[in-house]
Amino acid sequence: MPFVGLRDSPQETVVDLQLAGKVAVVTGAGRGIGLAVTQALAAESVCVVAASRTLTEPLSELVAGRHVHFVKVDLAGPDGSAEPVEEAVARFGGLDILVNNVGAVRPRTGGFASVGDDDWMWALTINFLSAVRTTRAALPHLIEGGSGSIVTVGSVTGFLPDPSVIDYGASKAALANFCRALSKEVGPHGVRVNTISPGPVATDLWLGEGGIADTFAAAGATAPDAVARSAADRAATRRFTRPEEVADLVLLLASGRSGNVTGSDLVIDGGLVATL
Repeated sequence: MPFVGLRDSPQETVVDLQLAGKVAVVTGAGRGIGLAVTQALAAESVCVVAASRTLTEPLSELVAGRHVHFVKVDLAGPDGSAEPVEEAVARFGGLDILVNNVGAVRPRTGGFASVGDDDWMWALTINFLSAVRTTRAALPHLIEGGSGSIVTVGSVTGFLPDPSVIDYGASKAALANFCRALSKEVGPHGVRVNTISPGPVATDLWLGEGGIADTFAAAGATAPDAVARSAADRAATRRFTRPEEVADLVLLLASGRSGNVTGSDLVIDGGLVATL
């Protein structure tokens, strides 16, 4: 379904995002935000290399179409980061869009003292270094094409410190700084670099078995639903963001319709963060 935008009549006005025929790599594409982004890009006739550790059922349905190709890769290691990019270039002839989405969080209910060096390295690797490495592989192809867009999914915890996810927040803050700095270097080459900072999103990371709500509920002897409800109520909209809403922002930033937007961070948190 094409992207639907502004309404100037009772009928919907279709906004052409100028994405058809582009080539994209999406990391963490198996579920949650990454899956929603892959679905949205494919609907815009983008050729997508979907990188994930597992071929989930909804992703396999997309792969059955002609626009999505799956690459099994674990981006927590240094060796796999270039593979999705190389596959995109070999299969589709180039690269126009990189979506750095892969990430994970382990709530630290035991406080700072419970977070050891291995925990810090895990958080920094999966949330920060994975994006650095994939970006390193993608940039020569984006620069060679004279244009391109890198969209990285961060988190409001990058600038809203929370001791219960202290290592996750620090890794997302590093990610935001990296993307802003990189945007200044590659902007003259026609490559745009932007980030999106969601608040709580209705995905397994928050709501699934073993997710954030589950973990905090177990630590506080309460119900996961109560934890989720409390988190949602902190937002002005009193709800979690939906994955497809984040995907819509990714499409906008990936598109030439946002052609002079770079070095920016778009916050989608339902009004959770109240600072200017």
